[in-house]
Amino acid sequence: MSISKESIEPIEQCQEQVVHKEIVNQVYNHMPEDETLYDLADFFKVFGDCTRIKVLYALFESEMCVCDIADLLNMSQSAISHQLRVLKQSRLVKYRREGKTVYYSLNDHHIKTIFNQGLEHILE
Repeated sequence: MSISKESIEPIEQCQEQVVHKEIVNQVYNHMPEDETLYDLADFFKVFGDCTRIKVLYALFESEMCVCDIADLLNMSQSAISHQLRVLKQSRLVKYRREGKTVYYSLNDHHIKTIFNQGLEHILE
């Protein structure tokens, strides 16, 4: 999606400089630590890749092995393994081994909730 300079609306700003200290202090006191916010930003970066979104969506429906996901998305097993590694490091997916096959699934129900909230927002 390309945005032209003409389509960018200016941000409205205050016409006079007044800091509402009471509000600023109240908000500041409720802000999480910077490290927590950095971790949250990193977490949301994981959702910034279309392939990872497709993998997560597939795992909403069923536990799957790398071969199955690669076939579904018409991608190489290597590419899918790379994306699953990122998702696993972010604790979005987990795996279990059955013989020589490794099956991946969502780590917990929160992932689908996060995904559905984002989907609901963009479809609104």
